[in-house]
Amino acid sequence: MTEDERLGAPVPGWSPPERPGFSHLAGRYVGVERLDPSRHAAELHAAMAGHDALWDYMPYGPFAREADYRAWMEDVAPGADPWFVAFRDRQSGRAAGVASYLRIAPEAGSIEVGHIALSPALQKSRAATEALFLMMRWAFEAGYRRYEWKCNALNLGSRRAAERFGLSFEGIFRQAAVVKGRNRDTAWFAAIDGEWPALRAAYETWLDPANFDPSGRQKVRLSDLTRPILATRDPALGG
Repeated sequence: MTEDERLGAPVPGWSPPERPGFSHLAGRYVGVERLDPSRHAAELHAAMAGHDALWDYMPYGPFAREADYRAWMEDVAPGADPWFVAFRDRQSGRAAGVASYLRIAPEAGSIEVGHIALSPALQKSRAATEALFLMMRWAFEAGYRRYEWKCNALNLGSRRAAERFGLSFEGIFRQAAVVKGRNRDTAWFAAIDGEWPALRAAYETWLDPANFDPSGRQKVRLSDLTRPILATRDPALGG
């Protein structure tokens, strides 16, 4: 057995990356902006109002009144971890989704994406995919080695999304939390920096306007581009 096999591979030149601190990430279809209640609360509440299922697996929400949503946002927006952002759809010019980085561990080179809430107008859109691509790109280009996605194991939609976005299934943490008085088993997914060049190429291929016909229908699915990159598939999804 070699020393690397016994102790682990060396990571030459390693230094911890910076914490998130950007104000804006610009894409073709979307902008990712640091969450600001004065700029985002009204638009996000209007986009999500009446769609209470968006909050089924969140530890907060739903928010019947804009004032309640704004109060929640004013509480979380200044925080360093989770570090929240809003997604602004460039076609409509309005904020239509929210997410965060969390469990930010520069010393380990690990960062998670979560708290993802996409309004119906943003779901299954190029803007939504690009927003999550921009967040992943920032993390890997900043120097993070591991990009995590975790969700309630019962949330099959989130598990499908994680795999579509190229994050490999890593298992189930049983009885990981109690959320709104109910048990939560947590499904873990991650991508690592060695996979990033192939993932970036997959996203850029899918997001290219040439990948869509005049009616907006995709020619190649993102999942078909990311599937060969996955180290492991989620068995709950037929993997």
